Amino acid sequence: MGVLLATIDSSIMLIAMPDIFRGIKLDPLLPENSFYLLWMILGYLVTSSVLVVSVGRLGDLFGRVRMYNLGFVIYTFASLMLTIDWMTGHAGAIWLLAWRIVQGIGGAFLVGNSGAILTDAFPARQRGLALGINNVAGISGTFIGLVLGGLLAPVSWRLVFLISVPFGILGAVWAYRRLHDLSARSGEPIDWLGNVTFAVGLILVMIGITHGIQPYGGHTMGWTSPVVLGSLSAGVVLLIAFGIIETRVRYPMFRLPLFKIRAFTFGTLSTFLSALGRGGLMFILIIWLQGIWLPLHGYDFEETPLWAGIYMLPLTVGFLLAGPLSGYLSDRFGARPFATSGMLAAALTFVLLEMLPIDFPYPAFAAILLLNGLAMGCFASPNRAAVMNSLPAGHRGAGGGMNSTFQNSAQVFSIGIFFTLMITGLAAALPGTLTSGLEAHHVPAAAAQAVADSPPVSVLFAAFLGYNPMQHLLGDNVISQLPPADSAALTGNTFFPNLISGPFEQGLHIAFGFAIAACLIAAGASAFRGSRYVADLEPPVLTHNKN
Repeated sequence: MGVLLATIDSSIMLIAMPDIFRGIKLDPLLPENSFYLLWMILGYLVTSSVLVVSVGRLGDLFGRVRMYNLGFVIYTFASLMLTIDWMTGHAGAIWLLAWRIVQGIGGAFLVGNSGAILTDAFPARQRGLALGINNVAGISGTFIGLVLGGLLAPVSWRLVFLISVPFGILGAVWAYRRLHDLSARSGEPIDWLGNVTFAVGLILVMIGITHGIQPYGGHTMGWTSPVVLGSLSAGVVLLIAFGIIETRVRYPMFRLPLFKIRAFTFGTLSTFLSALGRGGLMFILIIWLQGIWLPLHGYDFEETPLWAGIYMLPLTVGFLLAGPLSGYLSDRFGARPFATSGMLAAALTFVLLEMLPIDFPYPAFAAILLLNGLAMGCFASPNRAAVMNSLPAGHRGAGGGMNSTFQNSAQVFSIGIFFTLMITGLAAALPGTLTSGLEAHHVPAAAAQAVADSPPVSVLFAAFLGYNPMQHLLGDNVISQLPPADSAALTGNTFFPNLISGPFEQGLHIAFGFAIAACLIAAGASAFRGSRYVADLEPPVLTHNKN
């Protein structure tokens, strides 16, 4: 339940964002508000990425079930505080962002300890199935969040957060009464210096990535801005310092000797690469559906967030079918054949997505999403079980947290990479296409040029948020002065999708090409993991630093 709740909240905001910003009376597409938009989406994930190793280590030290229960308490309290936001404008956005980060802390406690608790509770021959079900809960939560956000947010944006409160209370009571610690606790001290350098370094890198996709100084992206360059440089320096610290302290936060375990090293590398290949996929598919396909098929822009979640359900169904089954089979035959073939199949699905026309037949799209879900389920459950099986019992919290950190960080990196590649593809053709299309409908040249000069990310986010892009970008003042026929055409369901289809398709090809490469490399890493390895049944390889 903990993983399900945590992942629901990682995605529910994606669909509910338009109603949330309308509720607090803030336009997220204005340049001065883009910070709130990006960090409302990514703040939860960034927080979880930064803390999941630390809270996994706390579970090793003070009890995994205790830390898991604490996660429910933090998560539920933060959800309640998000619900009662009474402010509007910047103050309301800051309140939501702050408590969203606290909610991410609770999510880190849940995700960071769940895998270790299951590994402790089940023998090696059953862990694949148990962790497969846990992974299914996580992936299912991602897509349940999309649908819930679309259903609840139009009624009231507060319901998006309130829905978590009763389930959080139920989870806390159940965990307190039913779960018991089975692991031996360690008396080792916490590596405070390592924790701080890692957290600050990773946060700075992620700040740099999220600001890199925003425009700067007349450029379509901000990779040359001082904030981005400074954040990335300082973050990398701190992460290098973190690596040096971890080799010298006696009880490090990041147990580097774990990388001596082949199954752990290549399993974690596969995790990172698979998340890098698929992390931005959801955003790209949502924009494709909301900005182009759904409007072309008669859905109003305001309705597209809900329907995008519904039309992406085949992805969840595929994972639900493959996750537990592949986990069960990996208990008998090992992870390598399933995880490797899963990544190869995932690469194939991206090839098939590249071959689809922009205005695709939905049965073909649904079949590819189903295959992608099957492929990801075939990879994720066996791979996670193999990673957890490879860890000595006293280091499952920290090791599982390390694996989750690589996964969550890769998802943030992937979003930055996918958006950068999409914007690169859009930037060449979009301005000219916008100018000619708008002037053909008698939009004044100055207004048409102003829209054409808008950063491509603004166009993408307008579609992502379920806004009517032309109405939002042109504004009521310009639209009201146009002939009724032109005004109706510009704000109708077909003008924007037809206008952006060509440039968007160019960006799609670049982004899917990257995803194919990442999945193929992940398959190669998975193939190198070696034969089945269970730490409980093998001689220990982990030693402490001598300093």
